[in-house]
Order: sequence, then C-alpha cells, then structure tokens
Amino acid sequence: MSRVFINFKALLASPASASSAAAAHFSSSASIATASKSATSKAAQKTPKKSTTSKRKAEKPATPRTRTRPSGIFKIAPVSPALGQFVEAQQAYRTDAVKQIWNYIKAHNLQNPDNKREIFCDEKLKTIFDGKEKVGFLEIGKMLSRHFVKSS
Repeated sequence: MSRVFINFKALLASPASASSAAAAHFSSSASIATASKSATSKAAQKTPKKSTTSKRKAEKPATPRTRTRPSGIFKIAPVSPALGQFVEAQQAYRTDAVKQIWNYIKAHNLQNPDNKREIFCDEKLKTIFDGKEKVGFLEIGKMLSRHFVKSS
C-alpha cells in the first residue's frame, strides 16, 4: 500500500483505534522507508560512476617554431623623403611612424579641443598630409599609405 493511502486510513479511524493504528503505521512506514533506502542504495551501487576527471590527450612531440617574416604593418619599408625627414629615417615600420606622428601631435597640442577627432596641421605636418589645414584622425592612416613605397 502506498504511504499516502495508509496515512489517510489512519486519519479516518476512530480516536481509540487511531493511536494503535498510528503506531502500526509508523512502524510499517519506517520499515518501508528503510527498504526503499536500501533499494536505492543498492541501485546506486550497481550503476557505475562516471569519471569526473577528463582524459588527457596524447602528447605530441614539440616542434620548434620557425620565425615568420614580418608582413603588413609590421614590415619595415622604405618611406618617402617627406616622411623620412619627419621620422628621421629612410626606412620605418608603419606602426612606429604612426606612433611618432601621434606623439608629435600630443606634444604640440594640435588636437581640436572641441572635437578631439580633428587635428590642426602645422607646417611640419602639412608636408606629410598634402598641405591640409585640418585632418581627421581616421584620415592619418590613409594619407600615410602613399608615403610607404612598396618593395618587391
């Protein structure tokens, strides 16, 4: 019998027989509980437990890394005479040229205070930026590309 049905019968019984029925119920429910616990523990013992540790991958022999040649913006390239005079070198990395230009802009306070995206060009920057009075900060990369000579 289910535990719910037994409990229901004990509630409907008369008060005199309720105490004896309740005592019988609790002793039988205790045996049912221990039997169900032992059944679940036996079932738990029979099922194999899964390993919580991950399997290690087979180790591959270490191959020495070969250095790849720099390309793109990390490649040293010859520069135009105007940019060469600004960076004081005949060859430069694109990243270094941009850093030097930004350092120059910040050192001479050439950013527009109202619109930080705008740079006012002085005479030295005008030689690089086609003689423009103002340059947007996104234009700097475009205007510098013509100063880097492609080498074959």
